[in-house]
Amino acid sequence: MKPSGLKYLADQGIENIWKNKMMSFATFCVLLISLLLVGVSALFYININSMILGLSNQNEIAVYLNVTTPEERVTEVEAELKSLDNINNVEYISKQQALERMQNQLTGRGKAIFNYIEGYDFMPDGFSVTVKDNDRITETTDSISMIPDIQEVQSSTQVAEFLRELRRMATLIAGAVIVALAVVSMIMISNTTKASVYARREEIQIMKYVGATNIFIRMPFFVEGMVTGLFSGTGAFFITWAIYRSVYNILTSQTALMTAFNIGSIIPFAEIRFTVLVSYILIGGFVGALGSVISTRRHINV
Repeated sequence: MKPSGLKYLADQGIENIWKNKMMSFATFCVLLISLLLVGVSALFYININSMILGLSNQNEIAVYLNVTTPEERVTEVEAELKSLDNINNVEYISKQQALERMQNQLTGRGKAIFNYIEGYDFMPDGFSVTVKDNDRITETTDSISMIPDIQEVQSSTQVAEFLRELRRMATLIAGAVIVALAVVSMIMISNTTKASVYARREEIQIMKYVGATNIFIRMPFFVEGMVTGLFSGTGAFFITWAIYRSVYNILTSQTALMTAFNIGSIIPFAEIRFTVLVSYILIGGFVGALGSVISTRRHINV
């Protein structure tokens, strides 16, 4: 087909949007709502997963050295800890810092005991270690225990197991919800595009009777559906942006809530803005075009 012919069919598709503005608007609204349902659900899951991972990063391994460990050996142990493959961060805690932490954790008579203690040499040096993969915390704890001059290693394996199960359940539930919404959305889109094409079935049949090829008939519908889908994707993006920004601002303004539930790990929209925009536009255009083309098949076969 010549470029001029393609341009003509594309122009016809765009013109059909205006000629059939009511059906085009209905298709636009259905696509917009469908994209919002699936898109917002996906973003909700992504942030829930990010928050769980944020909580996992706060799960620390406490490492205590022998009290008599010399200072140069402390530096060597720190280097050995950092060389392990699953280590995210190693924070050195000196004898004095360890004593101050213990004092801060006690109250009343327990804290008064330290008034009779001089110095802090009886306290061990130690490290606070965070891991990259919380699912491997037991394996990492065992590796740390093998390092010489380490007296004790404490880790919350139960917390790690709970977070792993929580993330697994969140993935299963969110996956089921997203799939269900996607199926419902596809049914809604299919019915709407069928209704749009059915309203012009006589036009399609006349074109078929006068010798128009299937491509010639389908191309305007393809362009019409794609353009409608692109507009729906763009609209869904801006609505999602407004909703996401409002919720993000509300949550991040609550400092105590952020600290308690690690809400600081919510992903800023600026970091995912381009990905969301491209996803909405591509999916909207593809679904709109595909739905229109498929819906014309029944009326082309006359």
